[in-house]
Amino acid sequence: MAQLFSRSRASLLCRDIRSYAVFAAARPFLSLRQQQLLQQQRWSSHSPLGAALDPPRKKVTIGSLQSMYKKGEPITVMTAHDFPSAHVADVAGMDIILVGDSLAMVALGMHDTSEVTVEDMLLHCRSVARATRAAFTVGDLPMGSYEVSPEQALETAIQFIKNGRVQSIKLEGGKEMAPTIAKITKAGIPVLAHIGLTPQRQNALGGFRVQGKTSKGAMRVLEDALAVQEAGCFGMVLEAVPAEVASIITRKLSVPTIGIGAGNGCSGQVLVQVDMSGYFPPGRFIPKFVKQYGNVWAESLGAIESYREEVKSRQYPAPEHTYPISKDELEAFRKDADKL
Repeated sequence: MAQLFSRSRASLLCRDIRSYAVFAAARPFLSLRQQQLLQQQRWSSHSPLGAALDPPRKKVTIGSLQSMYKKGEPITVMTAHDFPSAHVADVAGMDIILVGDSLAMVALGMHDTSEVTVEDMLLHCRSVARATRAAFTVGDLPMGSYEVSPEQALETAIQFIKNGRVQSIKLEGGKEMAPTIAKITKAGIPVLAHIGLTPQRQNALGGFRVQGKTSKGAMRVLEDALAVQEAGCFGMVLEAVPAEVASIITRKLSVPTIGIGAGNGCSGQVLVQVDMSGYFPPGRFIPKFVKQYGNVWAESLGAIESYREEVKSRQYPAPEHTYPISKDELEAFRKDADKL
């Protein structure tokens, strides 16, 4: 029986125990620390998420990503910006979790990605890293943190690895960023490049416009792809490029392309989690390439409205949501309170 409540199984019990009777039965077989954990889970008012579960699959590495690419297995990428969004993406089996600078809009309510800072990104990277056990993690370098020089970019990349606790970084730009990518990769930090539509440069591009729609434009995207590959990136995001152009570019490369609005001929796909899960109110603009797989907004709204209604009507909390006190102790308290 003592073996039944080993440390690992006690941690499961911390999550699953729901009644004082079960706790009381288990208590003789638990260490003091395990009892404290169980009591905290049962009686605490904040119920922390705590550490993520052990991974049911092998850790994704640069090597396993290269293996998937060589076998022609599509690489799945999803953005996350905090512990819960990273946790669900990891458990769902994502190969890569990207802490994208899109969190400026979807998590921080900013107008565009140009507002987000290195400090903002590092905070979110750490949160995501705590939840991720199997997926490969990538942190997005924000605008202004890498464009000045390769040396500036390397300093920022080191911060993301050491302080952000991610495993690689992403930066935007084509052949003009090749020396920067080379500088970072030579320091031992994997780089995911980003070409095609580069949102941080939307003002120079005339807005969020599809790239490579002409022969010359498509050739520029291909030249960018070849340049960042030569610089040493392990892969590249290919955004808002005609599907046929993206397929041709993908076939010309020896590293994977991760498409977003670039068709299914890429080596993998990435979407913003808030977009694809439907965690936004009706009427919000979403790009053409987004497929909405759920309606988290409606589920959350319904749950919160039900909570409000039950509080107003005093249906919540019900007796099963309250903590017990013995009749003797309650009577003693009443007598003491009456004396005041």
